[in-house]
Amino acid sequence: MSANRKTDYYMRFIVSSSILLKNLQSIGGIISTNNVLPILESFLFDLRKDKLSIVSTDLETMMKVHMDVQSTEEGSVCIQAKVLLEYLKNLPEQPITFEINLGDYGIDITSEQGKYKIVGEDAKSYPTEPDAEDIDTFTMSAAELSDGIAKTIIAVSNDDIRPAMSGVFFELGKSNLTFVATDAHRLVRCVKTDVRCPIETSFIVPRKALNQLKNNLSSSTEVKVSFNTNHLFVEGEHIQLSSRLIDAKFPDYKVVIPADSPFTLTLTKAEFVSALRRVSVFANKTTNQVVLDIVGNNLHLYAQDVDFSFEGNEQLPCQYDGDDMKIAFNARLLLELVVALDSEEIKFELSTPNRAGIVKPAEKKENEDLLMLLMPLMIGS
Repeated sequence: MSANRKTDYYMRFIVSSSILLKNLQSIGGIISTNNVLPILESFLFDLRKDKLSIVSTDLETMMKVHMDVQSTEEGSVCIQAKVLLEYLKNLPEQPITFEINLGDYGIDITSEQGKYKIVGEDAKSYPTEPDAEDIDTFTMSAAELSDGIAKTIIAVSNDDIRPAMSGVFFELGKSNLTFVATDAHRLVRCVKTDVRCPIETSFIVPRKALNQLKNNLSSSTEVKVSFNTNHLFVEGEHIQLSSRLIDAKFPDYKVVIPADSPFTLTLTKAEFVSALRRVSVFANKTTNQVVLDIVGNNLHLYAQDVDFSFEGNEQLPCQYDGDDMKIAFNARLLLELVVALDSEEIKFELSTPNRAGIVKPAEKKENEDLLMLLMPLMIGS
């Protein structure tokens, strides 16, 4: 039997169960439940001796992760994602052996506890990677890319009717990279000023691809970012992503940013977040309206739901420079913005109760210019 192993088996490798599970989970979010092709419910395993690459795709986004294994063989096979993930989640850490039959793609998985059989598919049926032709490329810090995505993706629209707003707008300058997202109620603009881009251009990257990307950049220190007319390509130390770009025109975000917001309100972030969370419990569940009533250096936060006779009130000290004002916001949207600010103090820039409020960190982070804008609600609505 051992003499025929090369004939019987297309490839064989040994891998740590926990490391394999971690890598599969890192790219598994790409796989959709409603696939037009059954093959998209599988991972593509591509073995090149002691290097294993694993791929997932939904036809719009493709991710690839690289890992070390024990093997001297080469080959490719597709393995159903759901079964493999569920198996590995319930397996203690240990080396496991994969043996894939050349003829029928039968897969034997051997662990300390037992032996398991599943059937794979021919790797030739798996979608190919998009061509990286006519690309422009630049490099940047993986942490800065992840940070820019994380701060803007919260404002991406969930409305599929407006595809231009269903992703993050990348605006490339010769000495900066600007991330912008808006859902028409709020807007986030994050400028990274230590990035050198090859050309001045712009494109929109879908939310799903960016969510997967920001969650998988911690293992890289620097990433290579490439793009052409149709696709974005990002390559880190152990992971690669390609994504089809959104073919739409992003709205002119600059016109909605107030040119002049003369009043400034400065607050301790932790105190404000805690108070806002408590008061918002008593807000109307449809509007989530919370009113900021600012008089001198005192902020009165209040919310009410007249249908249930709920009411919440809190007083907070603040630093305020401006006319006394009452302005209302959607508490949920405001919380998501403020929580994303990585500073101990936050600053509101305001003008009138019916104009957008701007939220910023009180102290700028090095090599970053961050602005968050939120449209107000009519008080009493």
